[in-house]
Amino acid sequence: MGPQLMRLLAIILLVILLAGCGQKGPLYLPESDSKPETLTG
Repeated sequence: MGPQLMRLLAIILLVILLAGCGQKGPLYLPESDSKPETLTG
């Protein structure tokens, strides 16, 4: 894998972690909590 792809994966992981760790904003993953209300904020 190239450095660009590694950087992209790192950014995606960071976004997922931030979204899952209490932000619960528009990037919150529905599979973590199967309530559609969490998607709207």
